Amino acid sequence: MRMYLLALNPTDSVTDGFLPAAARLGLDITVLTDQPAPHRAKYPEIEVLQCDVHDFRAVINRIATHEPADAVFTNSDHLQTQAALAAEYFGLPGKDWQAALRAKNKAEMRRHLAAMGVDTVRSAEIAPGQDPSALVEARLPYPCVVKPREGVASEDVILAEGPEELVARAKEIQARRPQAALVAEEFLAGQLYSLETLGDGNVRHVLGGFRSRISAPPTFIEERHDFLASHPKAVVEQVLAQLDALGVSFGACHTEFVVHEGRARLIEVNYRIIGDQCDLVLAQALDIPLFEHILRTHLGEPLPLSLDARTGAAARVEYALADRAGTLTSAPEAFDETVDGVRLAYRPLRALGTEHPYYRTNRDYLGVLRATGADQAAVDRVADAFFATERWEITR
Repeated sequence: MRMYLLALNPTDSVTDGFLPAAARLGLDITVLTDQPAPHRAKYPEIEVLQCDVHDFRAVINRIATHEPADAVFTNSDHLQTQAALAAEYFGLPGKDWQAALRAKNKAEMRRHLAAMGVDTVRSAEIAPGQDPSALVEARLPYPCVVKPREGVASEDVILAEGPEELVARAKEIQARRPQAALVAEEFLAGQLYSLETLGDGNVRHVLGGFRSRISAPPTFIEERHDFLASHPKAVVEQVLAQLDALGVSFGACHTEFVVHEGRARLIEVNYRIIGDQCDLVLAQALDIPLFEHILRTHLGEPLPLSLDARTGAAARVEYALADRAGTLTSAPEAFDETVDGVRLAYRPLRALGTEHPYYRTNRDYLGVLRATGADQAAVDRVADAFFATERWEITR
C-alpha cells in the first residue's frame, strides 16, 4: 500500500515516529515536499518527490501522475488542508478540509466558535501589509496578544499592554513576516495545558495531555511539559465540545487551552500529533503503537474501542534554551540511559559551532530532555539533576 506523506522541512515526528511506524506496517512511503534535499539526506531509502505542497492542486497532480495512492497524510500544521483536499479528491480517508482550515486559521477558529455559541474571544485581524492601527480600532481589551494568523510554535506571539505597544509589536512582526496576516485577541488568563486526542470519525480516544510552563511575558516560549494521564472530567468535556463545534474528529489532534476558575478556553488547535518530541514521550508513557494507530486511521482502518494504554506513567519534556545570540561552543551530546528507574533521552537541537540570533521563540531550543518513569517525583529529581549538571555555552 502506498501512502503519500506531505512535508516541509524534516521533523523528529516524521523521522523518529511516522516513518518507522510506516515501515512496521509494511507501507510504501512517497514524501512530497518543496524541500527535497534535506529529506533525501535524512532518509535516503525513502522516495522523495519535489512538489509545491502548499498548493493542493499541485499535490493532486503530482499524485495523479505517479503511483496510485492508498492514503494521503501529513503531520505538518501548514499542510493539513492541502492533504485533506487531496485525500477527498482521490476518495481516500482523511480529515474534513473545512475543519482543517478552521483549526489552522486562528481568526476563523474564533469566528466559528462564536457563531456556534460555544465561546467568544474578542479578536481582530489584518491582512498582510495592512496598517496595524486597524487592530487598535477594534477596541480590544488590554493586555492582548498579537500573532500570525496561521503561525506555529509560539513564533512571533507577543503580549501587548496597550494600543501603542500593540501597533509597535504588529509592525515588528510585519517586518519579519511581510506575507503574514495577523490576529490580535484578548489575553486569556490561566494555566496552559494540552489535550491529545485520536479519532477515526466514529471513535475518539482521549490520550491525556500535558501541563506546560511558558516563559515570562511578553513572549510565550514553551519551556517544559509535564505529562498528565488525565484532566478533570469537566475540563475534558468543555474542550471536546469546542473540538466538536470545529468539526475535529479524525486522526490526531493537539489542542492547547487554558483553565481559569474552572473554565477551559482554547488557545489554538493543532490538527496533528503534539510535536517537539512530546509525541515520542506520549507513545512511551502510554506504551501504545501511537504512530501506527494514526497511520491506520488514514488507511481507513477503525480504531479499537480500547487502546490498552498503560496507566500510572510519569513523564517530562524540558528544553535547554539559548538566552542570547552567538555561537554554541559547548553542549551535551545525545545519550540514552536509565537513572534510578527513570529513562532519559537527550537530543541536541542545535549543532556545535553554529551561530544564531536570539529569536525569543522555540527556535532558541538548544536541546531536549525526555524523561519517563513510574513516579513523577523521581522523574523530576533526575531531570533536575541533569539540568543542574550539564552546561550549554554560547560565545558572542
